[in-house]
Amino acid sequence: MVFRTVEQKIEALFEGIFGRAFRANVQPVELARKLAKEMDDHRTVSVSRVYAPNEYTVYLSPGDREQFETYEENLRSELQEYLSEHARREGYALLSTPRVQLETDEDLDVGEFGIATRMVQPDRRRAAADEPQGDLEPGATMIYKAKPPEPTRAVSAEELDADREPAKLLYDGTRYEVKQLRVVLGRSRDCDIQLADANVSRRHAELRQEGASYWIVDLGSTNGMEVNGKRVKRAKLRDGDTITLGSTKVTFSQEPE
Repeated sequence: MVFRTVEQKIEALFEGIFGRAFRANVQPVELARKLAKEMDDHRTVSVSRVYAPNEYTVYLSPGDREQFETYEENLRSELQEYLSEHARREGYALLSTPRVQLETDEDLDVGEFGIATRMVQPDRRRAAADEPQGDLEPGATMIYKAKPPEPTRAVSAEELDADREPAKLLYDGTRYEVKQLRVVLGRSRDCDIQLADANVSRRHAELRQEGASYWIVDLGSTNGMEVNGKRVKRAKLRDGDTITLGSTKVTFSQEPE
């Protein structure tokens, strides 16, 4: 898979022979994964598309920035390619190819980094009717390692709840009432739904509510995901659909009580 290949390329390029040098510093693959998370968190639901930010600024401590000095241009290129592949995989529309900039922040400690996102219109004369008009205000800078600020949303939870049908996930004799916009399923105790299945990855999949619909998205798991017996990376769910993660079957239900 191209997305995984890009991630492996970053790992090989920056964590192979230079692994020891970066051991106490920010890891390039960690930057890539957090950038993808920021793309997900700051997507904008338009009339017929889901737009994602196309400009990202990564703030690094002086020590971390110095570590990347020799390879910075190469790193930026790899991170931009990673974001492009993530957008293709998730079906996001971008106003231009992703652009990643690196900046130094004297207030950050080694191992800490911040990410700010923006959606920038490259040519307003060519803007489609349902595209976000003009340059959107930048999202709050997310600081990792320190406690992050509350992310902004394109649509409020109250607005989304107005159109949302109640949903439940049924697994191993347990019923989980879906009350949030995102539910992570996996083996890790940090997941919203923890599955005691050795074939399930630590963060295996995520249930997402987008508009009035629910989607299940594979989070790059080792053994993949199936919906109704078909192997998928992302699928829109309907009442009664069966999601298979490892050896565990999870039923999606919107049947009224």
